[in-house]
Amino acid sequence: MDTITRIVVVGGGTAGWMAAAVLSRELPETVSITLVESLDIGTVGVGEATIPPIVQLTRMLGIDEDALIAATGATFKLGIEFHDWGAIGERYFHPFGQFGADLDGIAFHQHWNRLREGALDDYSLNIQAARAERFTRPHDDPRHVHSRMAYALHFDAVRYAAFLREQATARGVTRITQKIVDVALDDRGFVEAVVLESGTRLEGDLFIDCSGFRGLLIEQALQTGYEDWSHWLPMDSAFAVPTPSDGRLLPYTRVLARSAGWQWRIPLQHRTGNGHVFASGFIGDDAARDDLLRQIDAEPLAEPRLLRFTAGRRRKAWNRNVVSLGLASGFLEPLESTSIHLIQQGVVTLLSMFPDKAFDQAGIDQYNRMMTAEFENVRDFIILHYHLTRRDDSDFWNHVRTMPVPDSLTQRLELYGQFGRLFLEPSELFREPSWVAVMQGQGLTPSKVDPVLAARDAAPLRTKLERMRGVIRAGADAMPLHRDYVRQGGRAQPVE
Repeated sequence: MDTITRIVVVGGGTAGWMAAAVLSRELPETVSITLVESLDIGTVGVGEATIPPIVQLTRMLGIDEDALIAATGATFKLGIEFHDWGAIGERYFHPFGQFGADLDGIAFHQHWNRLREGALDDYSLNIQAARAERFTRPHDDPRHVHSRMAYALHFDAVRYAAFLREQATARGVTRITQKIVDVALDDRGFVEAVVLESGTRLEGDLFIDCSGFRGLLIEQALQTGYEDWSHWLPMDSAFAVPTPSDGRLLPYTRVLARSAGWQWRIPLQHRTGNGHVFASGFIGDDAARDDLLRQIDAEPLAEPRLLRFTAGRRRKAWNRNVVSLGLASGFLEPLESTSIHLIQQGVVTLLSMFPDKAFDQAGIDQYNRMMTAEFENVRDFIILHYHLTRRDDSDFWNHVRTMPVPDSLTQRLELYGQFGRLFLEPSELFREPSWVAVMQGQGLTPSKVDPVLAARDAAPLRTKLERMRGVIRAGADAMPLHRDYVRQGGRAQPVE
C-alpha cells in the first residue's frame, strides 16, 4: 500500500496546532508533519469558550489538565446563561449534563412535564452549581451525585494554540514561519506543493487547510465553493474586546441578547472576554461598537476588534488531497461555543477515514457526509435560539422570529410542542437535555402529556422527583467555590 508519509498543515492558530498535535500523537513516526504559518497573518483568536468534548481531547493528547489551565488562564464552564432571548427580562440556563434521571426508559423531561413540580432547573446539578458559583470535577463513583457533572473550559485561544504548538513540536512537528506565495497543482488537480516566500517548494501528500476564512487551498486553489446560510443566520460581524477580570470567575458563559444580535461575556483568570455578534443589515458598525462598550462592566484593555464572516460551510470539507479545518471549512457563530469542537471533530473524523496516496473517493465522500451532517445539526440548534423568540421590539427580532427555517428544525419544533418528543440521530452533538433547555427556556412547552405516562399513578413519581431535587441541592452545596477550586490548581501566567 502506498502510504502517506508527508503531511503539510497550512496555517497555525487553534485549528492548525490542534491538527498537528492530534496527528503527531496518533500517526506513526514515519509520517512527517510540517506546519507553515506566517507571523504577518493574524489569527482570529477570540473563541474562548468550549463544550465538554474538549475534556476528552485533552485526555487523548495526554495533557495534564491542570497544566493546561495554568498556561491558558482557564476557568471551568458548566454551561451558558442566556439573557433576554425568549423575551426581554427573561433568562435561562443551558447546562452541560443531564436533567434529573430517566425513569422506566422514558426521558426525564417527559416525567417533569407531567407534574411540573419545581422548576426544570431544580433537576440540573450543573445549573444549581453554576448559580451558587461552585464547581468540582466529576466523581469516579457512579453512585455519587457528583459523577453526573459535565464540564468544559474557558481559555485564552491564543495561549491555547501556543500550548498545543509546544505539544506538537515536542513530538517532531516541524514549524516554518513564512508566507505562502503560490500553490502548485499536479495534472490531476491535486495540490502538489506550496511555495514559500523564500522560494522553497514544500511538497506533501496530504494537505490540511487551516488558513482561515480565505481558504488558501480549499477555495483559492481548488475552488470548492461555499454554501451560504446567512438567510437563516444573518449575523455577519462581531466586535471583540477584553476587560480586566472581576475576580468572581463565574463557572459559566453569559450570552445577552441585544437589538440586532448578542453579546458574550467569558470569564478567564486574567481577563474577561467580551464581544458583540451582530447583523450589519440591522445595525451599523458604530452603533454596534458603542452598544458593546456601554454594556461592558470595566475599562477595556484594548480597542474593540472588528471581524467579518458569512455563516455557512464549504461544499466539501475534503476535496482531492486537501482537508479543511476551522474557519477554512466553514463558520457558525460562537453562540453555543462549537467552533473549537468542529475543528476537533474534523481531525478525529479524518483519523477514522485516513487515506493512502490513492485518496479513495468513497472515503472522501463519507467524510464529507459526516462533516456536513455535523455542521447542519449545529446550524439547526443555533437557528432555534433566534426563531424561538417572542421578541418583537426590533426589526431584527421580527425577522428571525418569522423567517422560514429548515424543514428539519420545523419538524422538531412541532414534535416537541405537541407531546415533548425528540428524535435525534446517534451522531448529533446536542442531545435531549440541550434541546429541552433551549426550547423550555425560550417558552416552548409541550401542550400534552406523553400518553404512555398520562394514565400512570402520579404519587410514586412525585416522591422520586422530590428526592431528586433534594439530592441535587445537597450535591451543589457540597462543592467548593469555583474561584477557590481554580486558584488551588495554579494561577494564569502574567498578561503579556
